[in-house]
Amino acid sequence: MTAPDPDSDASFDETPADSERNAPPGDATSTDDPLQKARAEAEAMKDSWLRARAEIENVRRQGQADVAKAHKYAVEKFAEDLVAVKDALEQTVSADAAVSIDTLKAGAELTLKSLNAAFARAQIREIDPTGQKFDPHQHQAMQAVDSSQPPGTVVTVFQKGYMINDRVLRPALVTVAKAPDAGHPGQAG
Repeated sequence: MTAPDPDSDASFDETPADSERNAPPGDATSTDDPLQKARAEAEAMKDSWLRARAEIENVRRQGQADVAKAHKYAVEKFAEDLVAVKDALEQTVSADAAVSIDTLKAGAELTLKSLNAAFARAQIREIDPTGQKFDPHQHQAMQAVDSSQPPGTVVTVFQKGYMINDRVLRPALVTVAKAPDAGHPGQAG
């Protein structure tokens, strides 16, 4: 048997306690050190937090880009529908003098049908309140007239109104029945 080499760094008889004692004082390889564990955990949490913050910022930017794109191209489908209406109107305007009035009228009716279809796809609907109760949110009273209808009822419509979904684009211009004068009973105009 040979004797162990005194110049050798490794000793077969060294215990774990001996290796910790023999380790240089600044060596942080020990996994039992609570300060090192806390620092490692804090560093991992900081890294996770920074990554989460970056992800949130990316989602926010993407959301802003999506909203901007939606605003920019929101009317694209409606505009496509209106291009067909414009084409039909241009054909009508450029028609020869030899075209009959019935043909022009039929073309105008088809154009109106196409426009109504475009409005329907865009959720635009007419407000035609004849005979209904006056609604200041949807109607604009142009005048009040004596009528056989109950007071506050729409008698005539000067101009139809329009709504998109639940929002008024243009109120209907209407004439409203007024209450009979109290000073002149039995008079109707």
